Amino acid sequence: MGRTLWLSLHQADLAAPAPLFIGADNYKWLAGDGLFWKVMQNNLWFAIGTVPTSLALGLAMAVLANKAIRGTSFIRVSFFYPTMIPMIAVANIWLFIYTPQYGLLSRLVKSMSLQDMNWLGSQDVVMWAMIVMIVWKEAGYFMIFYLAGLQNISPEIYESTRVDGVSRWKVFRKITFPLLMPTTLFVSIVALTNSFKLVDHLMIMTKGGPDNASNLLLYHIYETAFSFWDQGMASALTIIMVAILLLLAAFQFFGLDKRIHYE
Repeated sequence: MGRTLWLSLHQADLAAPAPLFIGADNYKWLAGDGLFWKVMQNNLWFAIGTVPTSLALGLAMAVLANKAIRGTSFIRVSFFYPTMIPMIAVANIWLFIYTPQYGLLSRLVKSMSLQDMNWLGSQDVVMWAMIVMIVWKEAGYFMIFYLAGLQNISPEIYESTRVDGVSRWKVFRKITFPLLMPTTLFVSIVALTNSFKLVDHLMIMTKGGPDNASNLLLYHIYETAFSFWDQGMASALTIIMVAILLLLAAFQFFGLDKRIHYE
């Protein structure tokens, strides 16, 4: 990390035979760079689309998988299975699903007499396509943590609510969900971190296109470092990403920490 910070204060590209100290010039340049702000906006919407949805779906799956019904083991494995698939394989699966004309989604759309479209070639749709894929992969992972949290809640609490005739929704809202706040704190930080560190699917599916509509911060760092060979600028971008993640994690931790203590 120290090396990255040092490089971020230097010009370290093909035009400089050796790193040249330039102070905060890399950061000043980024402040006026339209592509940087486009990527940041993309990452913001990507996080907003994936984090709450993955957590909500993971919690719903955990509640279902925690019920004492036949086939519970099969349900748990089915929900968790996408998590075990490598991201490269997931990207290829969904690339086939999103392929125009011949992909599974296009065939489904045509079967309903609707107009087909290029899901990964449209600037208006490509980010939503990425969000759906990531939610599909990550929800099962967060389910495991929520399932562990549910199984740590004493059954006696639920027995007393049944005796009192409390509705299931009220039990969930007033008891289950508050008791799962420590789990929610942990998985929300993990989900938020994942929304900034995912890059494999972009290399397979869109390479940040069309016209940077699906470009995310880490992929932008990768391109800057290994396509344009600007180590100084890539280091500045990395420092910014780490700072953002630390600030968001601190905000989540101290914000949610007030809500996870019970008498």
